Amino acid sequence: MPKHKKFYVTTPIYYVNDSPHVGSAYTTVIADIIARWHRLKNEDVFFLTGLDENSQKTVQASIKLGFSDIQKYADYMAEKWKETFKKLNISNNDFIRTTEERHKILVTEVIEKIKKKGDIYKGNYSGLYCDDCEEFKTLEDLTPDGLCPYHKKPPKEIQEQNYFFRLSEYQDEVLKLLQKKGFADPDSRKNEMINFVKKGLRDISISRQNTKWGIPFPGDESQFLYVWSEALLNYLHPKDYWPADVLLIGKDIQKFHMIIFPAMLMSAGYKLPKKVFAHGFFTVNGQKMSKSLGNAIDPIHLANKYSVDALRYYYAREIPFGQDGDFSEESLKNRLNNELANELGNLISRTLTLIEKNLNSEVKKDKTDKKLFFYFKFKQIDKFMQNLEIHNAIAGIFGFIQDCNKYINDNKPWEVKDKNKLNYILYNLADAIRIIAMLIQPFIPETSEKINKQLNLELETFDKCKAGLLEYTKITKGEILFKKIE
Repeated sequence: MPKHKKFYVTTPIYYVNDSPHVGSAYTTVIADIIARWHRLKNEDVFFLTGLDENSQKTVQASIKLGFSDIQKYADYMAEKWKETFKKLNISNNDFIRTTEERHKILVTEVIEKIKKKGDIYKGNYSGLYCDDCEEFKTLEDLTPDGLCPYHKKPPKEIQEQNYFFRLSEYQDEVLKLLQKKGFADPDSRKNEMINFVKKGLRDISISRQNTKWGIPFPGDESQFLYVWSEALLNYLHPKDYWPADVLLIGKDIQKFHMIIFPAMLMSAGYKLPKKVFAHGFFTVNGQKMSKSLGNAIDPIHLANKYSVDALRYYYAREIPFGQDGDFSEESLKNRLNNELANELGNLISRTLTLIEKNLNSEVKKDKTDKKLFFYFKFKQIDKFMQNLEIHNAIAGIFGFIQDCNKYINDNKPWEVKDKNKLNYILYNLADAIRIIAMLIQPFIPETSEKINKQLNLELETFDKCKAGLLEYTKITKGEILFKKIE
């Protein structure tokens, strides 16, 4: 089947001031699930992730770790992030690093276009600045005791002469964009941003004097571009795929992505992303998980302990995408034992054991049992994925897995003596498993591959996601898919 429409998904690019934690891995796994889903729809998918290396946090972290060369520190950390994403089975098409020459060239081009439009001017700035957010704060942004709500630290006062972007000029256009259905999601985040814009947008400083790390301001080497004014431009790199279908971000950076970035694109004459989706935070003991708070959990440790697919499944199933949720290792273990091992693992094991013992490991093509497939609706699951209701999509798939387990219990194939009737029951179960292997592939790709190997099938695309398409197959029963954790 020929590839048709293009689909472009991105994660935010991550700071390299520390190793990945389960929060950053969460966004990346969800983006990977979305990218894999669209590939199985025969779409021409581009999935971009990467690192924001031009931040002052990078400088501070390199000093802390004793690196005399900041770039060497960034290179060292980039390898750690790439290894983590490889371990988590992330299928990104590109990995952008903002210290790369291609990024500097692109950024210079865009800033020059904004300058040409007359939307950049020089002015004096004084304000409260949070180092960890790399963002200026108003008094309204702070807690009642004057702290950054995310990092629990007081911001510092900064005064300097910078270059400014005329954000105020784009207030009406940005407001219209935010009010447009589907651009900013979910609704709770969109409404926050609409209210923020209605209070009035002020011009923003887009350069810094007091730094020597980053991308020099085009035309004035004495200043460097403020990290947020260049980092977001990374999304423009896959020119053939822009505008992005969805930018996935954490809610702490929604103002940059839903307001400032679109305004800069409008000024420079670029198309706007189709959707910006801000997901919630993982908390640990009710506190936001972050490197600066020191309560981050290593995803590699969890993947090694419970398996990569168990962690990926937990991410997709545990928290309604877009909402906050509390990370719990106990819950991860329960989902592995009860859903992956008991429901999915058990279905595969029981069905293939019955085929092996009673049908000499072979199933012949047979009629479709409509009762088994009655509640299976691919269109509904796909609609959940289109709406980024990832948790509902995986719940729908597992609903079908439960239907298959019930079908075994109701039909009791171990009691059936008639070989034709037995082939009919087990053919339909094998056909259902073929479909399940396809549906779970974006979520738990290693498991999907193991199931297909046992069925002696190749991974199919979603145009084959309907009952009755399984031909004769000889199964090769493998090991159990998930070992329970006691």
